[in-house]
Amino acid sequence: MEKYNSFRPGEVWLDTNGNRIQAHGGSVMFIDGTYYFYGENKEKTDGKNGIWHWGVRCYSSKDLYNWEDLGIIIPPDLEDENSPLHPTACMDRPHIIYNKETKKYVCWLKIMQKDGTQSETVLTADKITGPYEIVKKGLRPLGMSAGDFDLVVAPDGKGYYYFERVHSETICADLTSDYTDVTGYYSTHFPHPHPPYVREATAHFTRNYKHYLVTSGTTGYYPNPSEVAIADTYHGPFTVLGNPHPDDETNTSFHSQISSVFKVEGKKDLYIACADRWLPGYMDIPYEQYEEMFNLLFSDERNSERCHELLAKHREVVEKTMDANYVWLPLRFVEPSEEHPHGMVYIDWYDEWKWEDWE
Repeated sequence: MEKYNSFRPGEVWLDTNGNRIQAHGGSVMFIDGTYYFYGENKEKTDGKNGIWHWGVRCYSSKDLYNWEDLGIIIPPDLEDENSPLHPTACMDRPHIIYNKETKKYVCWLKIMQKDGTQSETVLTADKITGPYEIVKKGLRPLGMSAGDFDLVVAPDGKGYYYFERVHSETICADLTSDYTDVTGYYSTHFPHPHPPYVREATAHFTRNYKHYLVTSGTTGYYPNPSEVAIADTYHGPFTVLGNPHPDDETNTSFHSQISSVFKVEGKKDLYIACADRWLPGYMDIPYEQYEEMFNLLFSDERNSERCHELLAKHREVVEKTMDANYVWLPLRFVEPSEEHPHGMVYIDWYDEWKWEDWE
């Protein structure tokens, strides 16, 4: 197996065994000199067999290019059809944080129920690689239907939970001290009337004491324009800066959806946006078609011939994600100026790039 020595966004990425990396909707943690990359295992999701996921998979690396498969750290539950971990359950976007007080790794999973509502399943483990034990399931934070999310730990150990309140706004909620629930204190951000404008896939990061949220619109697995916002505190208020992809003529975030942002250890100012190219075979479909379809779905014309035509065209591929690729790109920061009073964050395209070339 040839070793990688660079990132090649959008290309097939293999692990050290020569298999496709399966860590979708993924995040990266740095623990004791090693990077851990984990996410949804879609190895069996062909869009026809009814399998949505095959657990949560984790990989380790020293150089961010070459990833060793550590196996499935949260396995699918093959026995209980009602389990949130059953392969037919719509389990998405695992996020893991470490609690220094309880010495537990805490994982939250988004579960979309058969009735369309969404809830959280919470698990804990002594090691990032597990084994994980379910401590809560069917959790509706603040009594809300909770969609895509991110978990954040402040330097003082306080935890925060950013999530899409389906389908209306973004919520920032304080976590309990053990990170397994919310306290009840929360703030609301980015209200929108309906998809595709509601923000999801929230990714939080901090830089120079500023808080950033990168989000996407709500168009399912079809890509759309990202949006970045900035604030002075975890709870905002957030100021929307705009689309961070300046050279993306397709208006689809380079045909990808960002799942997380992390800072590279030992680098002064290198942040990497990790994104999924969920449908690599459909890069020629313009974003305007997705936007038209979602606008029709949430209008009086939802039963129109045109709406059914668009739905039929896209439905056959919406769940085939086993061949999804990754788009990892560096963030470029513009400091505050007259043109950009709050600064700006950009993500430029590179066919190939190395983290060693950044400061």
